[in-house]
Amino acid sequence: MPRTMVDESGIDQLDAQWISGIYKDTVQGPVRLTVTGPEGDGQADLVYHGGLHQAVLLYAASHYPAWREELGRPDLVFGDFGENLTVEGLTEADVCIGDRYELGETLLEVSQPRQPCWKLSRRNGVAGLAQEVVRKGLGGWYVRVLREGNVEAGQELIRLARPYPDWTILRANDIIYGREADPVTRAALAACPAISPRWKEALSGNPD
Repeated sequence: MPRTMVDESGIDQLDAQWISGIYKDTVQGPVRLTVTGPEGDGQADLVYHGGLHQAVLLYAASHYPAWREELGRPDLVFGDFGENLTVEGLTEADVCIGDRYELGETLLEVSQPRQPCWKLSRRNGVAGLAQEVVRKGLGGWYVRVLREGNVEAGQELIRLARPYPDWTILRANDIIYGREADPVTRAALAACPAISPRWKEALSGNPD
């Protein structure tokens, strides 16, 4: 659930009072994934986080060694990037918008890349971390929960469908941030039936 963090001195901007659901704890045993996210989890900012199209955030386990070295933070552990599920064997280069996966009892559909906000920097006490994640395109990805059910650590994430192979998460990041600037390509991604409404608006030039 969301936590309130505060440094009573208020001197360091990274430590001023803030409320966030980015803190995640490792869970043993089954967890139920609902259409709005894992039971027992929560978002503090429901305008930009959560909802049907951002129900569960996945992040690649393989990114952690590089981040530990780059940031000089050997203490980084799974969950420190705010993800609900840390996954092995997949990165933003391997996952596409619209991919459908079975995990435990659930059916998941990839809806959009994650656009990290300032809270990622605050969470880890590293100024500029969110911007660096954006630059690298390694923010993770959100899924919808099409079928609710229980999941637990160690279960295999099985891909069942890939209807839109052109739109990897990495490429979608390049498009939204202007690194791939062709307007025809941008419009084509916006027209992808599986893209989230928020991203469709942003790609169409009408961000909310």
